[in-house]
Amino acid sequence: MGVPLKEIQSLLPQAQSKSGRAPSDLEPVRWVQRYAEAQCAAASQDYKGVLEHFGCLSQRFPNNLHIMIETAKAEAAIGKIDEALLNFEKVRALDQYNITGMDEYAMLLQTRTDLSELNRLLNDLLTTDPSRPEVWVVSAIYWDKRDDKSRALTDAERGNLLLSLNRAEAAVMAFRRAQQLRPDLRSYQGLVRGNLAISKPKEALLAAREALKALPHSAKALTLVGDVYANNPEARDKARKFYESALRMEPGYLGAALALADLRAAEGRNAEAIELLETYLKDWADDSLHTKLAQIYVATDKLDEALSHYSEALRINPNNEAAKKGLERLERQMKGGDPDLVEEEEENEEEDAEGDPEEAEY
Repeated sequence: MGVPLKEIQSLLPQAQSKSGRAPSDLEPVRWVQRYAEAQCAAASQDYKGVLEHFGCLSQRFPNNLHIMIETAKAEAAIGKIDEALLNFEKVRALDQYNITGMDEYAMLLQTRTDLSELNRLLNDLLTTDPSRPEVWVVSAIYWDKRDDKSRALTDAERGNLLLSLNRAEAAVMAFRRAQQLRPDLRSYQGLVRGNLAISKPKEALLAAREALKALPHSAKALTLVGDVYANNPEARDKARKFYESALRMEPGYLGAALALADLRAAEGRNAEAIELLETYLKDWADDSLHTKLAQIYVATDKLDEALSHYSEALRINPNNEAAKKGLERLERQMKGGDPDLVEEEEENEEEDAEGDPEEAEY
């Protein structure tokens, strides 16, 4: 979230032991602080720090699955593959039905020649919950290892799955493999998104410029460079130039239009953003245009207009999740409630109504 460690520490209770000394790692106040420090170390990619903090926590909570998984991930990140495999094996021994982190375990198993453990892992996960994305990744790795390309996900598809799981570093590795096999726009887009997610703007810009070099007449490649610059508030002028160039090259490319509208809204130029989107709506009945317009209208407190555009977006595409969530939030706001507060009372009432009628008599 970009919050400094000191700020997080200031929110945690500061206490001393009864002897007046600072609390040890085994005392409640200190282990909470340790956990916060471990998460901050992970966010800043200080994997040695992660191992130090989780190592201390493991003394307080031996055989804790979460600590063991996070330790294994950190060990893998710094190349301690054998240690990481050992920790993942311990996790499996404690709970063979655990799914969290098993995609990363499978990536490590992929380096081994023996397929038996990878096969057992996949079977256990499929039995537990075949709908989890981690299971898809493990399945793809297994069939890829068996050289059955028809049943394996491509590296680019695997990268997109990993991004959806907030596994940006692993996603970048997958997109790099995809790029080595067959450089295309999807792998470049994935590298940009992944590197931005792990706060590596230089690497993201390098990937975007490589895409532009490979595809000099592509509006999507121009937009990709603009996306990197748009991520930096001080480089928005450069982002605007690339978006506008993309629209000159391909006026009908909605990706550039939406990105430029986002940029104008971020700069407080909401009227210009609305004008741009309304212009495109004259020729394209697209749900993403209506959703973006609704979001900007909400930001400018024009709720009736926002309601109209959210409704139109869902009429065009009932599966538009951004429009669904935006409309739910807007309806709460228009009723005078907190738009960010999920209304749980109605759900509780429905659960009560569905209960056993005889229970109400007691």
